Amino acid sequence: MTSDGGTTAERPTAPDEAPERPVPDWPTTLATARLTLRPVAEPDVPHAVRLWTDPQVRRHLGGPVTADVVRAREQHCVGVPGAFTVERHDGAVLGLVVAEPDGHDGRTEVSYQLLPEHWGQGYAREAVHAVVGWARQAMRSAVPGVVAVTQRANTRSRHLLDSLGATPADHFVAWGEPQVLYVFPD
Repeated sequence: MTSDGGTTAERPTAPDEAPERPVPDWPTTLATARLTLRPVAEPDVPHAVRLWTDPQVRRHLGGPVTADVVRAREQHCVGVPGAFTVERHDGAVLGLVVAEPDGHDGRTEVSYQLLPEHWGQGYAREAVHAVVGWARQAMRSAVPGVVAVTQRANTRSRHLLDSLGATPADHFVAWGEPQVLYVFPD
């Protein structure tokens, strides 16, 4: 996650930053029993904007992002390697799951956001499980492993990570809030 709770995949790379590491298996589409996870496309941008600006979604992510950040993300979110739109098989867009190489501590980091009307139905668990499995095979990070970071206060997210077998490995403060680093089993 970046300092405003977004992912580095959602923001443009500054000229003085290292270029993104290529994802060898991209673009790709993943399928689960109820979902299709596919690269973010132009028609998904309004759904992403809603994720970035919804107070419920952003409650544990630093709050809704500013209009300037939204405009930058709108211009740079389509087709980003490792950024998946979560779509139900009936075509409804539910949210985003992003896997980034060289995230926290050099490991691949997975982040996720679903629209509130789709919470509590197991969609996030299904989507994150699929992306973590894909990331283990497709992502090449400086340090092996897949992690996720969430605010300690985000009990829903912590329960999701626990249910996927991820274990708390570190506690720290970032962006003024206590965070928990979870490590997914190999």
